[in-house]
Amino acid sequence: MRPSDGEDVDGTFSESVPEAQSADTTLTFSQEQAAQLAALDSDLTSEEEEAIGALPSGSALLIVRRGPNSGARFLLDADITSAGRHPDADIFLDDVTVSRHHAQFLRHRTAFEVKDLGSLNGTYFDGVRIETALLSDGAEVQIGKFRLTFYSSRLDLAGA
Repeated sequence: MRPSDGEDVDGTFSESVPEAQSADTTLTFSQEQAAQLAALDSDLTSEEEEAIGALPSGSALLIVRRGPNSGARFLLDADITSAGRHPDADIFLDDVTVSRHHAQFLRHRTAFEVKDLGSLNGTYFDGVRIETALLSDGAEVQIGKFRLTFYSSRLDLAGA
């Protein structure tokens, strides 16, 4: 049987790649396409935009983008905000992939930092496992199955 157009002999599909690109590459995205894909994940509802716009200086908002509590919002307005599976955690994330005392969000004036507390599954910042990381607007923090997007106060961003 002869493969159809674009289909390899083994039944998989690949796209032709110009010789200037790596032979290991089967598909590439332009920067514009990558930005469009990223925008799909970061689209905000008007209610979320209002909540972010109303944040006072020295505060921030975490919005759960993926996970059991998708759409949930958590206000960061204290010097230390705990996150974990323990019922007393400031940010209660009820899933077995989350340690009881998983991470902390630390406020330094108008900046925020996430710190892993020795959790079993780790804490990730933009896809990289971290012990501690300074958060930037739009950054993704992953705690277990939960993917949270961090949003700074717009007043603090304007002053930066």
